[in-house]
Amino acid sequence: MGLLVDGVWQDKWYDTKSSGGKFKRQESAFRHWVKADANSDYPAQSGRYRLYVSLACPWAHRTLVVRALKGLEEAIDVVIVDPLMLDKGWMLTKDTPLHTIYTQVKPDYTGRVTVPVLWDKQTNTIINNESAEIIRMLNTEFDEFAHKTPGDLYPENLRAEIDEINDFVYHNINNGVYKTGFATTQDAYEEAFTSLFAALDKVEDILSHNRYLVGEQITEADWRLFTTLVRFDAVYVGHFKCNQKRIVDYPNLWGYLKELYQIEGVAETVNMDHIKTHYYASHTMINPTGIIPKGPEIDFMEVHGRS
Repeated sequence: MGLLVDGVWQDKWYDTKSSGGKFKRQESAFRHWVKADANSDYPAQSGRYRLYVSLACPWAHRTLVVRALKGLEEAIDVVIVDPLMLDKGWMLTKDTPLHTIYTQVKPDYTGRVTVPVLWDKQTNTIINNESAEIIRMLNTEFDEFAHKTPGDLYPENLRAEIDEINDFVYHNINNGVYKTGFATTQDAYEEAFTSLFAALDKVEDILSHNRYLVGEQITEADWRLFTTLVRFDAVYVGHFKCNQKRIVDYPNLWGYLKELYQIEGVAETVNMDHIKTHYYASHTMINPTGIIPKGPEIDFMEVHGRS
């Protein structure tokens, strides 16, 4: 994450002076919608839209998972940025930063330059850079072009429960690992650490009597949690000092993570080399040597035992 201010890239991972050492995530800037409606400003069409993603980023990873589950690979193409994010932020090529597509749309853009980005190739504009909204578009608006039918990930009868658990998981787990890892005071770190592991304990308990987060049906809530869990033991335990427990130490969470990973198409969206390279080599304020650990060995294809 970073900010583009007056055309100059500014590293904002550690801009915590005004927040008492606490990491604060800013809101996404582009919030248009693609709709399955020919009269929409942005109608769903095969080949018209593109996702800019990082294979390292858990927020971008959500969109890749839903795209794979729906079989939308032919309808929506993908551009993958470099795993390193250094002085110019995410890079499209060695010499081209991602922020060029933001300033192409809005030359005076000042704000976050993030992935994922849903791009309209026809009008050359950014449709949306909020992952939570992009996955809902992929869930429903492109069904005409989908080659798979995984079921509605945001069904009407479960929306209140999904929204509630999403909010809990987002603040305490998805963003909780960042609030822990990027804290710059001991108090801020311990506060985030405590909330993170209390939340993981709660989810472990939920999964002791539920197959998935809101019952017996996989929903978007599970995939929003998945992209954090799959990175946890390889990155967040050591790099972000989230080391009270590993996911493999939670019987229900570990089985649940393996089950989700083993669903057709999901494993192909996980690139642990990109994940470890990004975190360990990009966050020089945390890991100044840039050394990328070789381990740990994690067998996500091990029998999950949840059938």
